[in-house]
Amino acid sequence: MKVCLFGSSGKVGSVLGSALEQAGHEIVDARSEGPEGCDVAVDFTRPDAVPGNAERCLASGVPLVIGTSGFDVEALDRRARAAGVPCIYAPNFALGAVLMMRFAEEAARALPRAEIVELHADTKLDAPSGTAKATAARIGGDVPHPGACQARARERVQVGEPLAGDGREARNHGPDHPRPSRRGRGQTHPRYGNQQQPRGL
Repeated sequence: MKVCLFGSSGKVGSVLGSALEQAGHEIVDARSEGPEGCDVAVDFTRPDAVPGNAERCLASGVPLVIGTSGFDVEALDRRARAAGVPCIYAPNFALGAVLMMRFAEEAARALPRAEIVELHADTKLDAPSGTAKATAARIGGDVPHPGACQARARERVQVGEPLAGDGREARNHGPDHPRPSRRGRGQTHPRYGNQQQPRGL
């Protein structure tokens, strides 16, 4: 396939481009040629770059796969439907993250309340992350507003952690919002109140 890659010089794009080439696909750098004449386009850029990149693909009738998060998904969905062009958005392509979201959805059927804790490198542009939003949606919870406290760490990979807790919501823990204690069942956390859980299986 002929693949137009947006973000070919980025952290993910540089790895993805070489992997696609090794798999036998032809890679087109979107910075020089654009999506015209390609079979599909892939976007791993920045939230503010997605709308413009998507418009180029929609105008050319090129299907688009988006791995960038933090943009207006609903607005792009309306544009893609109106243009009649397939557009796939996946907030996380990592197998572990996809399984985590699936497991969290399954667990939510049995556990009445849950909590999402996430930690990102300080280079992460959007918060809460697309993964946190998708996980919260799948378990039927709410996502904190963008100004909520974020936990950041240099050179640390993304960590997603849905926990059985005292409220089905996505929380971002940092210095001012310490994460709940998980030393054992039946513990009471000083900030979040009584989190007594029945002992046993």
